[in-house]
Amino acid sequence: MEKIKISKKIVKIGAVISVFLIVIIFFFIYSSKDNQSNGQFEAGSAEKFAVLSSAGTSLCSGPSFIDAKENTDRLQGSCCSKMNFHRYEEQVEGLKKFKDIDKIPSDPYDIPVVLARELLDYQKNIVLTQEQQNIYDNAVKLSHEGGPCCCKCWRWYAFEGLAKYLITEYDFNAEQIAEIWDLEDGCGGTGHEH
Repeated sequence: MEKIKISKKIVKIGAVISVFLIVIIFFFIYSSKDNQSNGQFEAGSAEKFAVLSSAGTSLCSGPSFIDAKENTDRLQGSCCSKMNFHRYEEQVEGLKKFKDIDKIPSDPYDIPVVLARELLDYQKNIVLTQEQQNIYDNAVKLSHEGGPCCCKCWRWYAFEGLAKYLITEYDFNAEQIAEIWDLEDGCGGTGHEH
């Protein structure tokens, strides 16, 4: 009789352990698939490039394009040309030196909508002094695209807002702003030659 009780306890413990293991396995499988579909791979990696280069949630559209998005959405992929893996790696590596400033995206092809909205607010609401405007204007001349982006799309206005924020809050100079704009370039392609 006691052996039967012990066997039943062992069976119950085994069943509990089995259910626990199944839950853990499903959790890891689900979270892995979820991370892959959301492009949550390391910025600059081949896996992230594969996700972003086939994404199409970033378009060459004006700021009103952002209005239709949810705060949880992400603007992923390039807007003008196909992404180039070598250039993508260079951009992500270059942005690492600004990692302590949370308003600077770590990945130019994966921008959270909530950040884009914040930067667009800076563009509208931060007023530069004449001296600060001169820094901005010089950054335009120094940047490869002739400004925050190649055209006046949502990126142009968002990264204009970022520049205003960096100039007013961090005393960035024209060279630093131009460098960030060049690293944040989301147009795709191999980039511009120096």
